Amino acid sequence: MTNSKPWKKYPLIANELAQVNELLKQTMHAPNKNLESALKEMADNGGKYLRPSLVLLAAHAVGKTNKQIIQIATAIETLHMATLIHDDVIDDSDKRRGKPSIQFAFGKDVAVYAGDLLFTNFFDLMLDVNEPEYLRLNAQTMRQILNGELGQMNQRFNLEQTFDDYLADIKGKTATLFRLAAEEGAHFAGGNLEQTQILANFAEDLGIAFQIIDDVLDYRGSSQLNKPMLEDLPTGVYSLPLLLTLKQPDLKAQLLPLLNKRTAMTVKDIKQIQAIVIDSGAITESKQLAQNYAQKGIAELAKLAPNPAVKILEKMAKELLQRTF
Repeated sequence: MTNSKPWKKYPLIANELAQVNELLKQTMHAPNKNLESALKEMADNGGKYLRPSLVLLAAHAVGKTNKQIIQIATAIETLHMATLIHDDVIDDSDKRRGKPSIQFAFGKDVAVYAGDLLFTNFFDLMLDVNEPEYLRLNAQTMRQILNGELGQMNQRFNLEQTFDDYLADIKGKTATLFRLAAEEGAHFAGGNLEQTQILANFAEDLGIAFQIIDDVLDYRGSSQLNKPMLEDLPTGVYSLPLLLTLKQPDLKAQLLPLLNKRTAMTVKDIKQIQAIVIDSGAITESKQLAQNYAQKGIAELAKLAPNPAVKILEKMAKELLQRTF
């Protein structure tokens, strides 16, 4: 695998993330040639390694890393990859990380098996966690991820969704895995309960801000985005910028004829929706909400003794608000 660039910006954990990358590579084996090729291609496409970075930085914030933490960081990235593959199958996405998705390149059957195998790899990597409380936490996190996805499915085509509905879904889909990453990193590095919860709370707020910015970028458009722009619209998945625009009666009246086309929506319709949302001010409002959550997370970090890892986490939260992909 060649996805080493994402962590060069974090020299403090660069060597440890390289170990995560190597361990991840060692797990990418399967009894089927197509399945193994799919897994290796997914890994080679690279990711931000944000979640394993959270594991390692949380560990450094309160103690030291160790072999178990490297395994946990690898497990977290493995679980993340599994959810991405299954998401692409559900959404029928043809791209992931700017390249053909597993389901597009290899077929849905191989993609489902690839996701399933990664779930089993996740549990294999977590076998050394001998604390029942944290084994339960991993199981609960998987359930919360599923509940977030099911919540989003239940809200499809619902024009009356509230911010609380949206927030509940993204907490499950995205923020819960951020939280798990930081919580386990801190705990298994020897952090006390207060330190561990501070870092877990920070990561949850970071995850919420991350998803809001992701949804903003979906409307802004970029060739570097992980998926085709606004591909979720015809499937009835309405993210924050659209939900905020729908709160304005005059704009809602313009949007309804387009949204009511549902799966019959055309590219022209999508571009028209995009233009209405961008002109509505909802992008600015969404970015402000993301900033609020990022600042809330940074306020949590202020409760910890300052050190290089804490400073990097604070910088990470600020840079997240400026990202373009």
